[in-house]
Amino acid sequence: MVGLLVVATLITTALVTSVSVSDRERTLDQLLARTEPLSDAAQNLYVQLSVADATAATAFLAGGLDTGDVRDRYTEALGAAAGEVVRASTGLAAEDAASRSLLSSISTNLPTYAGLIETARTNNRIGNPVGAAYLAEASTLMQSTVLPWAESLHSGKSDDVSAVQRRFATPPWTALLFLVVSLVVLLGAQVYLGRRTRRTINLGFSAAAAAVVVLLGWMLVAGLVSSTATDRALERGAEPLDLLTSSRILAQQARTDETIGMTRRTASDDYEKSYTESVAALSDTLASLSHDETTRTARIDETRTLVAIWSSAHDRLNAALDVGDFDAAVAIATGSAPGDAADAFGRLDAALVEEIDASRTALRDNVQRASGVLTGLTVGAAVTCGLAALAVVAGMWSRIREYL
Repeated sequence: MVGLLVVATLITTALVTSVSVSDRERTLDQLLARTEPLSDAAQNLYVQLSVADATAATAFLAGGLDTGDVRDRYTEALGAAAGEVVRASTGLAAEDAASRSLLSSISTNLPTYAGLIETARTNNRIGNPVGAAYLAEASTLMQSTVLPWAESLHSGKSDDVSAVQRRFATPPWTALLFLVVSLVVLLGAQVYLGRRTRRTINLGFSAAAAAVVVLLGWMLVAGLVSSTATDRALERGAEPLDLLTSSRILAQQARTDETIGMTRRTASDDYEKSYTESVAALSDTLASLSHDETTRTARIDETRTLVAIWSSAHDRLNAALDVGDFDAAVAIATGSAPGDAADAFGRLDAALVEEIDASRTALRDNVQRASGVLTGLTVGAAVTCGLAALAVVAGMWSRIREYL
């Protein structure tokens, strides 16, 4: 009965440990292969849609034919957004109906948006003022309908990434507890057997106990390293990545409001208010990143400086509009000289992209480390507990044989 109890404990421990480690390793691998890339696709989808909207508005500022590079940027952004829809849809789980619905709605409305932009561009070429109305309608569709869908998709997928990391940011305590219980049962059985047989050491039980101690040490080290890497991926990867992505989205929203507002040839109150709110939220988000020692970098400080330069350019732009100097305002809004709005925004967006890439790399590297350290542990736990159980049977058999 003692032998059966010990063997049953070891088999149970093998099952619990193998299932726990296998679940952790499989989920972390799925995070790398599907969940995180899907979150990245959702982020890129939102940004590319915003870029397309802002670029389309920029083409209207000078009037007449838009330049080739502006046209190319718009076309590339819209094409990239369509590509991200495809990329995101291929990574969705079969049961994720909500995300599929969002992607379907986005892909359905993109041709409508593109058609409105083409109508606006055609009217702008021939000097019809109605072109600005079509542009405003297209931008309203994008800002009020399509982008909120994209933001909802990104928010959900970003939460999925963080949820997985929070779930595995602690060691596998259940598996470790079962290993400790198995060791205690083995030692207790050894003491009991020694008293009953008047033999101090049983080689089978000693070998089994040694195997469990080795597995416990392996599990403890691997579990702690895995949980530490997962926690680091959350603190230095997922959390700053979420804030940086939000910052880039806010910057794109502000730039869209700036350009769309200028197509009305005045500092429109609604667009100006939206621009001010977006820039204020952007400044707060970057400040929180800058004040955190784990996320502060030279590029983060640079982005805060660029936001200040952009805000100063925007103030000069509004001042020009207030006195009716639309050409000067356009030059500030679209110019590439240092201190112009377009230059400051472009450098800001580039710096944010670099920080996003760095945070994503940190996230994936740490998740890869968290998963890699568990390699072989699932099979190792089963084999070690199996060998321990055989050692217990061998140790008991030598005693049982004395009664046969």
